[in-house]
Amino acid sequence: QVQVVESGGGLVQAGASLRLSCAASGRTFSSYGMGWFRQAPGKEREFVSAITYNGRSTTYADSVKGRCTISRDNAKNTVALQMNSLKPEDTAVYYCATHRRPFYPSTSALKDRNDYDYWGQGTQVTVSS
Repeated sequence: QVQVVESGGGLVQAGASLRLSCAASGRTFSSYGMGWFRQAPGKEREFVSAITYNGRSTTYADSVKGRCTISRDNAKNTVALQMNSLKPEDTAVYYCATHRRPFYPSTSALKDRNDYDYWGQGTQVTVSS
């Protein structure tokens, strides 16, 4: 059984930084791309960032580009999202997910949440102004 567990959320002031972590088990972690999505109250779940299975390519939503960095450690089965210069509009529940296709080399299909099959329970990020 595949399990995905996020951690690292919290309440911070605007301009602060947070590092979200995600641990996955039950699947060969190093074979699958990983993604971060977020969902604010009353809004649809949206793409934030993703990384290919081998960590060689990353992609970001325009809203976080330049402020966030995604990384993965295949030896530890973890993926992280470093978020800097946080804004109130970043407030949301952040979800980590595993891509359904192994060894997918491109980031082109990593932005569609329908291409992810296992999700974590989410971690709350709240940014106050």
